[in-house]
Amino acid sequence: MKCPKCNNMDTKVIDSRSIEAGQTIKRRRECEFCNNRFTTFERRWTTELIVIKKDWTKEMYDRQKLKKALLLSFAKRDINQEELEWLLNSLETQRSSDWNEVTSVQIWDDILKSLKKIDAVAYIRFASVYRSFNNLEDFKKFID
Repeated sequence: MKCPKCNNMDTKVIDSRSIEAGQTIKRRRECEFCNNRFTTFERRWTTELIVIKKDWTKEMYDRQKLKKALLLSFAKRDINQEELEWLLNSLETQRSSDWNEVTSVQIWDDILKSLKKIDAVAYIRFASVYRSFNNLEDFKKFID
């Protein structure tokens, strides 16, 4: 692993630990040349997921895009980052073991099912974007 400070390739691992329900390894490293310490994360590589959008175009699955949408739904709410990562990991594992293509509708439905168990407000916020609520009646129908 290359040192981010001096670009030396000789680094050693000081500490390793498993995070995100075993999906990622966090390693603390030290450069043997300049003694700079830095952290790296190793994530298990999954099959590339292709998302089929509503207009039938296809694009590569983007974890950060989904994470950003989830963080917006939890705005000013108490959310544990590890719980959010676990949610994303479990959805990715489930989808990558099923197929290498998934529709955006399936992704949103899976997230809504998970959010309903975690936080009702985040569930409604996420659904309001996904379902394109236009007025108060749409919210009431969805809640009922």
